Amino acid sequence: MKSAILTESNKPLVVGEVDLPKNLEFGQVLVKVCYSGLCGAQINEIDAVKGPDKFLPHLLGHEGSGIVEKIGDGVKRAKVGDHVVLHWRKSSGIQSPTPKYFWNGKKVNAGWVTTFNEKAVVSENRITVIPKDFDLRTAALFGCAVTSGFGAVNNDAQVKIGQSVLIIGLGGMGLNIAYAASMVSAYPIIGVDVHKSKIDMGKKFGLTHGIVANSNNLKSEIYSILEKNGPEITFETTGNAKVMEQAYELAPKDGKVIFVGVPDNKISIYSLPLAFDKTLSASHGGNSIPDKDIPRYIKLIKNKKMTLENFITHEFTLSEINKALDLFRSGKAGRIILKIN
Repeated sequence: MKSAILTESNKPLVVGEVDLPKNLEFGQVLVKVCYSGLCGAQINEIDAVKGPDKFLPHLLGHEGSGIVEKIGDGVKRAKVGDHVVLHWRKSSGIQSPTPKYFWNGKKVNAGWVTTFNEKAVVSENRITVIPKDFDLRTAALFGCAVTSGFGAVNNDAQVKIGQSVLIIGLGGMGLNIAYAASMVSAYPIIGVDVHKSKIDMGKKFGLTHGIVANSNNLKSEIYSILEKNGPEITFETTGNAKVMEQAYELAPKDGKVIFVGVPDNKISIYSLPLAFDKTLSASHGGNSIPDKDIPRYIKLIKNKKMTLENFITHEFTLSEINKALDLFRSGKAGRIILKIN
């Protein structure tokens, strides 16, 4: 099967033919991957942001959709032919052993879910069955972007009606946060990004105000919109350490700051306000529970209460994955989709 393999940190992925394991182990599910999203987590893995990569070579990808082709012993949450979302957050079901693939006679490592490959051996607790009439292309976004972004709003921040929200970074995650904030009637919802085109896109998903990030008067612009009060809730999605520090400083003394992006370096903040009313926390996938959250979102989409199609701005094939990653790094795309099968 064709797969994109990380063979060396900070290098392009290698697209090659990888052999599947001969047998499924307890709790494993074989899925034909149809679509995969790209996420900042893969950029972090490629760049070894968390330190030297001990698992090279390995497969990547953690949000996708597909069709079940085979199930291992013990699997009860899916059957052959089911359409599923592949997600990195744990759900109910068995956590299986991680699979071992082979490429040119060498072992290739993988986690409990991968999606940059035509077929994937996935742990039962990393899939959620969806209706067969639901679009697999947009379903891939449930693997991370939607569940993490909506979860950051609903679970981490618990945004209330009428609360003011600031979102720094309007990639796929920031756009979903804006959308979720609008659905719970936050106001105003201010987006900050270096690309004006992203701000324009964000206004289609709930932003009420947008500011270009290279503004020399960012704080004054934000506070003028809020009539001299700072944002009640600030989401930082870029993972840039300096921007994360700035997000914390922009929040007022009683503000709530949530780091959604994974930091690319250590950060330094003045912590005294945390002893009073300022709060700072980090989101881990929005604390979402995929097999509970995904059916709710599907219900909203089917009843035309929300839509995901407009989040996808570009589509590539698996063979074009390095081109897709370059576009992702440029910051000029919304959510990028890979058509795998």
